[in-house]
Amino acid sequence: MPSLHLAIAVVLGLATPAVSAEIAGRASVVDGDTIEIRGQRIRFDGIDAPEARQRCEDASGRPYRCGKVSADALDAFLAKSRPTTCLITGKSWDRLVGACRRADGVDVNRWMVLQGMAIDWPKYSRGKYASDQAQAQAAMRGLWSGRFEWPCAVRGASCE
Repeated sequence: MPSLHLAIAVVLGLATPAVSAEIAGRASVVDGDTIEIRGQRIRFDGIDAPEARQRCEDASGRPYRCGKVSADALDAFLAKSRPTTCLITGKSWDRLVGACRRADGVDVNRWMVLQGMAIDWPKYSRGKYASDQAQAQAAMRGLWSGRFEWPCAVRGASCE
């Protein structure tokens, strides 16, 4: 019987999406760090965007829905060059995780951080987007123009 269990495990393992697979198509924005392509939810690898319900403060201290602003910016950005292609690097909960590009080759994950619409999440990026975040922060773009709470903290997750 152990060989039967091993065979079943191998077959089930082959049925799961492979790491480094690509998914391409028209992306629907779920939030600032998650899109859906052909029924598959894909979370952007290495970055974290404000939660849909999250409120931030602008440069004047006025509250605004930064999660909505982030998602809207992503939607407008993706609409300019379709389709979107994502290299799947793993899986987290019910979503795939990936690095995505527009049809013109622009790195979507990096663009979100450069615009201040998302932050580098060193826990997963190992600092890949740290210099992009520093540029956004220095230019006071997006989230960096005011005050905000780290999205992971808003969700009650560990940010480290």
